[in-house]
Amino acid sequence: MLLGASGSGKSTLLFGLAGLLEGGESEGELRVDGVAPARARARTGIVFQDPEASLVMAHAGDEVAFGLENRCVPPNDIWPRVDEALELVRFPYGRGRPTDALSGGEQQRLALAAALALRPSLLLLDEPTANLDPAGAGLVRGALKRVLAGGERTMVLVEHRVADAAELVERVIVLEAGAGVIADGPPAEVFQERGDELAAAGIWVPNHPLPIPPENPRHTPETILDAEQVAYQFPGDDTAAVGPMDLQVRSSEALAIVGPNGSGKSTLALMLGGLLRPTTGSVRGRDGQQLWRLPADRLAASIGSVFQDPEHQFLTGSVRDELMLGPLQRQSSVAEAASRADELMTRLRLGALAEANPFTLSGGEKRRLSVATALAASPRVLILDEPTFGQDRRTAVELLDLLARQREEGGAICFVTHDLPFAAALADRALELGR
Repeated sequence: MLLGASGSGKSTLLFGLAGLLEGGESEGELRVDGVAPARARARTGIVFQDPEASLVMAHAGDEVAFGLENRCVPPNDIWPRVDEALELVRFPYGRGRPTDALSGGEQQRLALAAALALRPSLLLLDEPTANLDPAGAGLVRGALKRVLAGGERTMVLVEHRVADAAELVERVIVLEAGAGVIADGPPAEVFQERGDELAAAGIWVPNHPLPIPPENPRHTPETILDAEQVAYQFPGDDTAAVGPMDLQVRSSEALAIVGPNGSGKSTLALMLGGLLRPTTGSVRGRDGQQLWRLPADRLAASIGSVFQDPEHQFLTGSVRDELMLGPLQRQSSVAEAASRADELMTRLRLGALAEANPFTLSGGEKRRLSVATALAASPRVLILDEPTFGQDRRTAVELLDLLARQREEGGAICFVTHDLPFAAALADRALELGR
């Protein structure tokens, strides 16, 4: 298992082992089965941090079959291997499920099935359970345990649910940006001898929970968003993806929306943010207007949304400009916007990336930037979808503090998450959805 703070090179190392790094500056050598990684691609399977980036086909079965067809697997063998891989990860639908109808967690499980179907000798996994609910994550770990049981495969795993994944690995390697390997050994030994030090460096280790924010005085909560019998049904589906339900989002409170993959959490967040028109029911602001009817400028002035895919919200060519955009649109001076951007870049460790294009950042950096852009505009309501995805421990602590401060200042926070320890540390209320 590879551990390290954000930016330590974990994902880059996986890309190198998969033979996917081209260009740039490098030193030293990488070998897979004694040859350059690019020559060993037929023996390697990788699951990316962003599963959507690897999906190329319109239906789930075809997605898993795609790699087998490219490897020239005999046609009669393809579909049995597809079905075997889908069952192995407990994919909840059949082959014909449209890939664009899958939640982020379901996409992740499908991407893992596509990798396992290739039966690789080297399996590279970058946060394979990050978008999965606890039960789904347990199913994936069970699948990996069965795959590894024969001793015929090697797995390199990047994972922030360290305590849960420790039983899958015999060795832990800890990376640090600019320093290479700083710890290497059996999990129990590394965590016992270096646990406090690694946690202080921002690395997830067992038995180091998130700190609970101090309970400072807050204003009496008031309803900011009011959802009445709200429901959404995707075209062509027989049942509603969400609802109908009643729900209030209140000032000076943090509301966590939890539940299994496919239960409609992200869909509900889009409706609460005024970005999706409910099929039935309504979501109204304090003035009584339906949110989806508001012009974009009015909606953005009152509600800050963080999407499940952070790339869907980037609008400028640099990290600094992205952070200044919201304050400038709210009539802040350039100096005020720059000061707010600098503060957030410092706290969320984005300062070295100030002039970088947002689309070139790592998955964890993109998530930090997407949350920071929402915070920068100081909206009355924050709707966040998986705010801690891909984050190291240090950043999760900073996010916890920033959101707690927003709540203390009277802001309303609603966040979708599978990160139950984070929800326990921040949420005043929780709404659990069922499939």
